[in-house]
Amino acid sequence: MPADQRDLFDLGLQADLAMMQQPLLTRRRLLRLGLVGITTFLAGCTPMSNPAATPTAAPSPTAVPTTAPAAAAATAAPTTAPPTTIAPTAAPTSVAVAECVDAIPRETAGPFPGNGAQGANLNVLSRSGVVRPDIRTSLGTGNTAAGVPLRLELKLVRAGGDCAPLDGYAIYVWHCDAPGRYSMYSPGVEGEDYLRGVQAAGADGIAVFQTIFPGCYAGRWPHIHFEIYPSLEQATSARNVVHTSQLAFPADISRQVYADAQYGNSLRNLGQLSLERDGVFRDGWEQQMATVTGSINDGLVARLTIGVPGV
Repeated sequence: MPADQRDLFDLGLQADLAMMQQPLLTRRRLLRLGLVGITTFLAGCTPMSNPAATPTAAPSPTAVPTTAPAAAAATAAPTTAPPTTIAPTAAPTSVAVAECVDAIPRETAGPFPGNGAQGANLNVLSRSGVVRPDIRTSLGTGNTAAGVPLRLELKLVRAGGDCAPLDGYAIYVWHCDAPGRYSMYSPGVEGEDYLRGVQAAGADGIAVFQTIFPGCYAGRWPHIHFEIYPSLEQATSARNVVHTSQLAFPADISRQVYADAQYGNSLRNLGQLSLERDGVFRDGWEQQMATVTGSINDGLVARLTIGVPGV
């Protein structure tokens, strides 16, 4: 651990008491600022700014990064109108920095898990090639799901305690396509298995998927399903699942994505929903709301730190 990170936890009793008096989200943002940011805050009692506010310099509409940093600010005014961009809601300074979070709520796998719970013929985990970073293409047919590109970065940590990264744990993700259909189940895509895949977390606890922003079908807030397994070797069927949950997407970003005609009725469906009424997220979504940055034209990046209980 770098010296500046070790010093964050050795600022003395007065600093510890001051930090404990701050709200949970403020403490998390302070930790991301590092030693200089924390000492400046404690000295001046400067309030934390709203992470959702639009920055004064718009993010550069560059391609989705292959590493985790947030989109860089533009250094010069463009000569033409830039593509639609989305301001970061709470982008971490580095996804490699450990973040201590509560356990993410356990949620239903839903009616379309494809994990063998409904029979061997509906188990994508048993198919060759399912361990893959890019889940946009079907393993069998080679057909690719269309939609706004999305880089999904999920960090698995032990909930509570030291929140250590879960090196080697596997995560299976699946979600609907732009029109709101689930591969392997929905009419017209029963023979597809795109938008389903498995990755192992690295030493930093991070697993990365290249996918598309999911559509919004009637009755459910935009979301992605996932299951945690102890290892890739055990990510073969639902009987080995450690934890199951879902992540949600911000409303404003979803509305911008759904303005694209390939998302069909998603914009109308979203207008009839709210997180407060959603059957999964209505009991609280703080631990499940992804942070999204990037450009609709060049691709979005969604990040979530997942606290896994009982590991």
